[in-house]
Amino acid sequence: MSTRHEVQGIPVAELAETYGTPFYLYDGDALEGRMRALREAFDPRLEFFFSLKSNPNIAVCALLHAHGARAEVCSMTELLTARQAGVAPEDIIFLGPGKSRDEIAACLDEGISALVCESTQELALIDELARERGVRAPVALRVNPAFSVKGSGLTMGGKPRQFGIDEAQLLADPDLAARHPHVRLMGVQVYMGTRILSEQSVVENSTRIFDLAERLSAALGFPLELVDIGGGLGVAYFDGENDLDLSVLATDLNPVLAGFADRHPSTRLVMELGRYLTAEAGTYVLRVRYVKTSLGENFAVTDGGTHHHMAAVGIGSFVKRNFPMRLLSGAGEETGTETWNVTGPLCTPNDTLAKKIQLPPLAPGDLLGVDRSGAYGPTASPVNFLSHGYPAEVLVVDGRAHLVREPDRPADLLSKQRLPQAVLHARATAAN
Repeated sequence: MSTRHEVQGIPVAELAETYGTPFYLYDGDALEGRMRALREAFDPRLEFFFSLKSNPNIAVCALLHAHGARAEVCSMTELLTARQAGVAPEDIIFLGPGKSRDEIAACLDEGISALVCESTQELALIDELARERGVRAPVALRVNPAFSVKGSGLTMGGKPRQFGIDEAQLLADPDLAARHPHVRLMGVQVYMGTRILSEQSVVENSTRIFDLAERLSAALGFPLELVDIGGGLGVAYFDGENDLDLSVLATDLNPVLAGFADRHPSTRLVMELGRYLTAEAGTYVLRVRYVKTSLGENFAVTDGGTHHHMAAVGIGSFVKRNFPMRLLSGAGEETGTETWNVTGPLCTPNDTLAKKIQLPPLAPGDLLGVDRSGAYGPTASPVNFLSHGYPAEVLVVDGRAHLVREPDRPADLLSKQRLPQAVLHARATAAN
């Protein structure tokens, strides 16, 4: 097997034998390197908050935090994950358009840095729960701005959206803070979109968000203790896409950051990053079970599929495009390429991880890797389809592999199901 297919000196084939396939493999050096590159490129006053939604594994969160990442969470479990990973309350923000009473209460009890409020009804609930506790809740307003900026693979602002409060509604409500005495308005968050691969779009977004934050602070009469410029930095997956050039981005963004920070020296500047931190560090490793031809096309049927990697279907794209994929071990590794359809074990034609992709000749037992798979993998996929369950997750740190999530077994999936006595009685009656 080629030495190219190792992680920190450990052959992927060896890991496959140890942990079984399919599994997700994360390279700790890549995670650390991403954080280091960001810290070195940008104004030191910019703080990076890891969006757990992209990869909520507690070990991944803890490793990123060890290298400087804070945490942006969107559920009770993500909040608990961040805390157990060692993230301090003052380095956590909580987002989401549909927060429950229990989630808001937990944020207040934990004393996190900011609840990012997304509707006036939510603001009233935060006020109520804060009053019950005798505290003032730190709240940053998520704003749906009047402007929109091109360059996002998935737009989340500047149009009618369930996210945030419209800019015009906020500017027309100068008494908002006074009506909620147990809320301490203290910041602004704007998230324009995700998968942004244009440096200038990031700069333009940030410039406009800072301007909007200053206008809202003045109009509503609250201090800017925190401004969250979103993030959405993209990762190139498909042919024709290019990764962001951090040096180019930093050259244009740092003056914008510095200008705002100099005007507001006590304001925390926040950028949320999920996919950008974890995608490149992850590989989905799967094994070929069968090869076959159908009407002249080659098919490799594997033990992994879209139940673990729904993103590989091309969700959000009008045209199915392949994630980068490579042969990790097999006899055909150095013998040219053929055209293959790589499919999984599911009983649906949609279970296609790669369509008409160029790979070496494949055979049963070969290992394949779907690269750039460290974000929005199993947690954004229907892992229980056909009752397959969640795959294993393995993290390599300092040259050692660690099982950081055990795979689901049939007993795990059945353990949460219940067979009522009434059904057992009906079965017995029918048998008689």
